[in-house]
Amino acid sequence: MRTLFVTALLLCAATLHAPATLAQVEVKAAPHSNLGSLLAVKISEEIAPGDYEALLRGIKANPGTFARKIALLDSIGGSAPEAIRIGRLLRETGFDTLVPSNGVCQGSCIYLLAAGLKKTVKGHVGLHRPHFPSGESAQAQRLHKTQRYDPAAYFREMKIPPRLAQDMQRIEPHRMRVLTEKELKGYGLL
Repeated sequence: MRTLFVTALLLCAATLHAPATLAQVEVKAAPHSNLGSLLAVKISEEIAPGDYEALLRGIKANPGTFARKIALLDSIGGSAPEAIRIGRLLRETGFDTLVPSNGVCQGSCIYLLAAGLKKTVKGHVGLHRPHFPSGESAQAQRLHKTQRYDPAAYFREMKIPPRLAQDMQRIEPHRMRVLTEKELKGYGLL
C-alpha cells in the first residue's frame, strides 16, 4: 500500500514539474494561383513560453513581400501571456487569422484570433478564463491582477470590445463556452 502511494506521489510530482510542451508553430511561404505569394503560419496544440520566439524565427526566415499572410489556428490554448505576445507579433506583421472547419481555438488562443487583421472562423471558438499560473485561490487571483497581464487593454489594442475580457473572467478555467456566430460577430471576432 505504501509503495503504491509513493509511486503515485512520484508520478504527480513528475507531471507537475514536467517542462511545458511548445505549440506546433509552422511557417511556410507558398505561391497561390489566384492570390500570388502567401505566407502561412499554423499554430496548433498548447501555447507555451518559447512559441513567440519560434514564430519570430519562422517569419524572419521568410523575408519578402506577400500578397497575403494568414495564421491558421487549431489550439487548445495555454499560456495567456505568451498568446498575447504572439498576437501582437501577428498584428504587427499583418496577418489574417483563420480557424479552419476542422480546427478549434479555445482558451488563450482567442488572443491569436483577435490579432488578425481579417478574422475567419469555420471551426469552433471556446471561451473561458485562463488558469492563473500561481493557482486558483483568491490570493493567487489577487496576485495575478497585480502582474502585467491586462486582457482588456490587449483587446482594446486589437479593436475588440473589452467586454470580451469581462465575459472571459466569468467562465471558470475548467468550463468552456463555445461561441455562436452571433457572439463571434458581437465580439468583433468575425
